[in-house]
Amino acid sequence: MNIFYEDGGQLKVATVIQKNEATYQVDTQHGKRVKIKAVSVFLEFNQDLNDFLNQAQQIATEIDTELLWECVGAEEFTGETAAVEYFGENPRQEEIAATFIALYAAPMYFHKKNKNSFKAAPENILKQALETIKRKAQQEAQIQEWKTQLLSGSLPEPIKADLATILHAPDKQALTYKAFYQAATESKKTLYELAKFTGGITSVPDYLLQRFTYRYFPNGTDFPEINVPMLPENLPLASVVAFSIDDEETTEVDDALSLQKLNNGSMRLGIHIAAPSLAITRDSEIEKLIFSRLSTVYFPANKITMLPENWIKTFSLDEGKNVPAVSMYVDISPEWQLSEPETRVELVPIAHNLRIQQIEPFFNSDHIGKAEQPQFPHHADLIYLLDLAYELQKKRDRLEDKTLPKRYDYGIDFDATGKVVITRRERGSPIDTLVSEMMILANTSWAKMLNDHQLSGIFRVQPSGFVRFSTFSEAHIGMNVEHYGWFTSPLRRACDYINQKQLLSLIHHQTPRFAQNDNNLFMVLNQFETTYANYRDFQNQMENYWALVYLKQENIKEITATVLKDDLVRLEGVPLVARASGMPIDILPKTTVKLMISDINEEQQTIALKYMGS
Repeated sequence: MNIFYEDGGQLKVATVIQKNEATYQVDTQHGKRVKIKAVSVFLEFNQDLNDFLNQAQQIATEIDTELLWECVGAEEFTGETAAVEYFGENPRQEEIAATFIALYAAPMYFHKKNKNSFKAAPENILKQALETIKRKAQQEAQIQEWKTQLLSGSLPEPIKADLATILHAPDKQALTYKAFYQAATESKKTLYELAKFTGGITSVPDYLLQRFTYRYFPNGTDFPEINVPMLPENLPLASVVAFSIDDEETTEVDDALSLQKLNNGSMRLGIHIAAPSLAITRDSEIEKLIFSRLSTVYFPANKITMLPENWIKTFSLDEGKNVPAVSMYVDISPEWQLSEPETRVELVPIAHNLRIQQIEPFFNSDHIGKAEQPQFPHHADLIYLLDLAYELQKKRDRLEDKTLPKRYDYGIDFDATGKVVITRRERGSPIDTLVSEMMILANTSWAKMLNDHQLSGIFRVQPSGFVRFSTFSEAHIGMNVEHYGWFTSPLRRACDYINQKQLLSLIHHQTPRFAQNDNNLFMVLNQFETTYANYRDFQNQMENYWALVYLKQENIKEITATVLKDDLVRLEGVPLVARASGMPIDILPKTTVKLMISDINEEQQTIALKYMGS
């Protein structure tokens, strides 16, 4: 005797060895002896096991599931009664077994109550289930179609539209992601490699930029249309000849300088800062944009500005314009004594935008050119301001030792053919020293002004340890000043805009943007500090990639570097920090070492460096 039974949701056959009231002792088709509960047995039969099961399965394939569902009605039923309803009176054992197989195979049609008790699914529930199955089948077909296209190297439009999400914040239930992931797995590519293979990503910089903008500019980098309102009328026109000093690619000219000779042999220094905050009101669309972007983003040969172009054009201190500015004036005696600063809001005529690349050949540490004829506009002014800068450094006890070897900062640029070019700037060069000291003078003076009037702001403080941001002023021991904040780049940084807005409340009858201990200011400070650091990290990533491309492009095999800590080194000649193998365990920071470059993989952004000696 044999039985047809259910075991773990599967229908099976076995040969009976011993039958008891509640159980059967049987040998399965595979020769295993097991005990089966009587409640799990549907049929006893005498035919050959395999013949019986094969016949039942064949009959089951011919059963019309919808007709069977209609036959059983709305009440609970057993497999036997369903067989009677479908096949008629006295169905054969193979037909009863086939009915069980059909019932078990269609759970959306037949809801199982227990091993031999079923109920037909209500029509509305069945309809939903069938639509779900149909939809899933269509979805799977779509996934397979997209996958085939991806494997052939083409990028379907729906996947192209979702590519940033797929690569950087995947929704693993999305059909586009499933197709992309399956294609990557089947082709043994990473998601990045598949994106590049299909043309969705053209290069590592393209990928890095996409990842960055997806995270920090989810609505894109384009600007909404925000008109510049009417500027305050009757601003006085300053009687100065102002000039700025910037790189050639600078379009957001935040700061300018001026010098005037006074009758007593003194000089009057003017530091003029663009004043977009004059036109920005609390919670306006432009302020919301500033608090959203928080800073201009820089990366090789490109940038994402904080302000829209029409606002930049209006307030940038561009040559030939009279531009609204917050100006600070300081009188300087022949003995380099400084008067108390005076701050005004005024229109400033900008005579020249000096570009560093054009003036530095005539104004550098090797050739200041004091004895020669002026080589560019305001050449004599820059010589005076450089001497002033050195005096200001002395007052702060931060005068650099000019006998030390020159140090350089490196940047990335490209020539007309797209070839990577490394730019080099002397750290602490005359131009950098001049500009930075003038800005430090303005930043410290205005930070003190806010502090003296008990106004909040965003200050850079270092009472001890690391430099950090704060909403109240403290000493900055690294710079050796009592007060310091960022005020001089309001076209490019949100904290400078905030500080300028606070400053205007003291000199231009505006209400302070943030009151003392305003929680919203703490929130903006934290967002700015985090975002500003992340923007800088992105710039470093892009520069690191192009530095690797440059090293490979120039076929550089050996390079010198400066030890930062342990095996971490800063390479000379390129803006790149990396780790080197084989470094002596006792090597000291600032040691100059020679390294061998054994491998560069710019796609994976890796470089293999080996210590050769120091």
